[in-house]
Amino acid sequence: MKKDIIIPKVENVYLAIVNEYNETYKTNDWNAYIINDKDVDLEMVLIVTSGYSEDKETSVFRKKLDTLPKKSYAKIELMQEELFALNNTFKVSFFEGNTMFDKTYLFRKNTINEKALQPIPLMSVKGVLVK
Repeated sequence: MKKDIIIPKVENVYLAIVNEYNETYKTNDWNAYIINDKDVDLEMVLIVTSGYSEDKETSVFRKKLDTLPKKSYAKIELMQEELFALNNTFKVSFFEGNTMFDKTYLFRKNTINEKALQPIPLMSVKGVLVK
């Protein structure tokens, strides 16, 4: 029975953590984004985030987007730098047409830093990207 279940592979949907200037507070903030690099809209996007290590665990954060248009991105949350010492997971589920997709993105502890910055697809900024 398990062999009959088809789990579609998620492609061209990424998670990025970007260090950007906040005009309102005049600070550099780290923000998490979901990026839809597909040629179709994503519907009913559910994102569940949490952080953990051997001895610490954060609370769970949930976010829902009704639609994430094709070739676009959306801010998920502000991330405090203290979280970078933890493994940070982003569990993403969405519908593409009538098919449900699901993927877990993991930012391993201490991998979010200024030395790891790279160009982010669809955004004219640099950040840490997980595909």
